[in-house]
Amino acid sequence: MAARVLRPLPRLKPFNRLQVILQHLKMSKHTDSTAEVLLEKRGGAGIITLNRPKALNALNLSMIQQIYPQIKTWEQDPETFLIIIKGTGGKAFCAGGDIRAITDAGKVGDRLAQDFFRGEYMLNNAIGMCKKPYVALIDGITMGGGVGLSVHGHFRVATEKTLFAMPETAIGLFPDVGGGYFLPRLSGKIGYYLALTGFRLKGRDVLKAGIATHFVDSEKLPALEKDLIALKSPSTENIADLLNSYHVKTINKMSPTSLKITLRQLREGASMSLQDVLTMEYRLSQACMRGHDFYEGVRAVLIDKDQSPKWKPAALEEVSDEFVDDCFKPLGDNDLKL
Repeated sequence: MAARVLRPLPRLKPFNRLQVILQHLKMSKHTDSTAEVLLEKRGGAGIITLNRPKALNALNLSMIQQIYPQIKTWEQDPETFLIIIKGTGGKAFCAGGDIRAITDAGKVGDRLAQDFFRGEYMLNNAIGMCKKPYVALIDGITMGGGVGLSVHGHFRVATEKTLFAMPETAIGLFPDVGGGYFLPRLSGKIGYYLALTGFRLKGRDVLKAGIATHFVDSEKLPALEKDLIALKSPSTENIADLLNSYHVKTINKMSPTSLKITLRQLREGASMSLQDVLTMEYRLSQACMRGHDFYEGVRAVLIDKDQSPKWKPAALEEVSDEFVDDCFKPLGDNDLKL
């Protein structure tokens, strides 16, 4: 009897192209974890994640060539309502352009030296002209090219870890990525100072200079991102409202009593001699010793360190003018005599 010939198993049918695309999109967060830039859609948000943590998320031409068309696609997509850009690694948003590669290319006349700057500047313009709200989470080092990826967008969220600089004059370049646009538009002449010296701004100073639009504690960024993604058909206005709800306004943490006393102290002190100011301040020191907030503030900040003082009164409107007046009253024989 002749031996039976085993037939090969039938080939599996290839996935439908749409299934492949959908599967790729579904799994992109995992399968592309080694990619230099991650592009994903979550809810109504397009999310760009710079993913070169060992290089402090420095921007190269390949990343530019991926980000630019994706922004253009999301801009036209009716199901994409906002764009979020962030960095991985915990140290940097983006430390700048990949200067070493550009330098090597420039020395030998390689086209990369042209293509990088052309592509980078086109990307800067696309961000500046983007019709969809663009939110940059500039947590960590944000310099040069990283500034170009953020500063032209609608919202720039700084944290206590943000380190901003335009350090180009130190390497024989100039503050590009639209530096000639945003730097002279900062208040005063601070933009000129930052451009000429490469001076680094840290944390809250990035907000004060006008480079960031909001300041949020870095530990709250995951919750903020989740809330941004959860917004239904978000507009620029309700994104701003959400960011404002996270935005730390320092003055709200302070003792309402201290705030009212301090404001009057400065107004009166502006026209007083040093001796009269010190006499006034001695009266205020004794008022604080008689009150509640000084002891509570020291407990919360220096002793228990819970950073959650319970002020009494708890709101500015509860601190009466009569109470403030009493703090400034002369102490008779106990007054400071200079």
